[in-house]
Amino acid sequence: MQFAASLNAVAKSKFQALRGMRDIMSPDAERQRALVDAFAHLAGLSGYGHIMSPIVEDLGVFLRVGESTDVVTKEMYDFEDKDGTRIAMRPELTASVVRAFVQHNPPSLPWKVWYEGPQFRHERPQAGRYRQFSQVGIEVLGSDDPAVDVEVIALGWRFYQALGMNEVTLLLNSLGDDTCRPQYFDALETYFRDRASELSEKSQETLEKNPLRVLDSKRAEDQAIIADAPLMVDFLTDETAEHFAAVRSGLESLGIPYEISPRLVRGLDYYTRTTFEFASTALENAQNAVGGGGRYDGLAESLGGKPTPGIGFALGVDRILLACDAEGVFPAPDLTPDVFVLDVTGTEAATVIADELRMAGISVERAYDGRNMRSQMKVANRVEAPWAVIIGETELAEGNVTLRDMHGDSGQTLVSRDELVATLSTKVAN
Repeated sequence: MQFAASLNAVAKSKFQALRGMRDIMSPDAERQRALVDAFAHLAGLSGYGHIMSPIVEDLGVFLRVGESTDVVTKEMYDFEDKDGTRIAMRPELTASVVRAFVQHNPPSLPWKVWYEGPQFRHERPQAGRYRQFSQVGIEVLGSDDPAVDVEVIALGWRFYQALGMNEVTLLLNSLGDDTCRPQYFDALETYFRDRASELSEKSQETLEKNPLRVLDSKRAEDQAIIADAPLMVDFLTDETAEHFAAVRSGLESLGIPYEISPRLVRGLDYYTRTTFEFASTALENAQNAVGGGGRYDGLAESLGGKPTPGIGFALGVDRILLACDAEGVFPAPDLTPDVFVLDVTGTEAATVIADELRMAGISVERAYDGRNMRSQMKVANRVEAPWAVIIGETELAEGNVTLRDMHGDSGQTLVSRDELVATLSTKVAN
């Protein structure tokens, strides 16, 4: 009885998308697809293959992201599967891609892939940030050549250019490697502990887990303390300094401007050496990052693979589109059909003609439900198709249709059914 009552209550519910989730409707969905297509084109030009990873993974894959990060400790959707396995909905894609690399052991290196798809984080929704969000990104595993770093960063920069974005700043830093980071960590921890009472309560908690994460704080009360903190660039070994210099030189050779941001650490623990972020100056708030990434030379090893250098980035689709809106670029695709088919014969002529035109690459809309000609014409005017094909009984019997210019002044003419596809193909092309 209790189950039946619950089922009855559910049946009467009016469901809505969960908080932080949303339906992406047309034309916004087409705009996102166009963005992904533009990214796929650029990635393909640079030799990146497409990878599609599972949305859920073993929880351990993402614990390697860093147990001191909010992504792991607070934001991850993790739960026990029906077989008792502890799993998580992916909060980011780099760890999944590296897991795939370790599992499948690609024979040819460097291994270069691009991806797109949804991630999930239980965080406070705000403009451009949702609990289910989409990213596009690339990963390269198997080379620590600074030229690879330059290629990766340049691909992101060129992508923003391809969208028409001009108000983007590239922030660049080096986080060193295992040979120089311990000394920096010690200096940073000592500095923050000496001033711990001046830090926010949240940053004091973070300090106990990872002093580097304190640098990522955006809280106002932490900024003065962070501003005087030791800098990683002062602790770089000759080798890591030379690598960073080569990256900067490569970007300069491509004419890609950048700003050194010595306190840039990004939000995940696996980053080493080159670290970067793309910020939109068109967005008037603190959350202006539209993408970023860096090296993660120890991640493959932590996931059970051989020591393998890696680098990549992830770009947030929602935040990018907000920045495009702010700059007035990359509008939604025009979904206006080329042709509207009107039919009052009651036959299957409209179905056949619409199919013939679509197979010829001409976009077609039509009316349904046996509407009269006046009603169909209202629909044709509403969708704003430039051409209308009118199927009348007399014309159809004689093997013709009427072609009407809906936007120009050429009126309407009779066109043979046999010549309709060729005639409209020419008109649509022009």
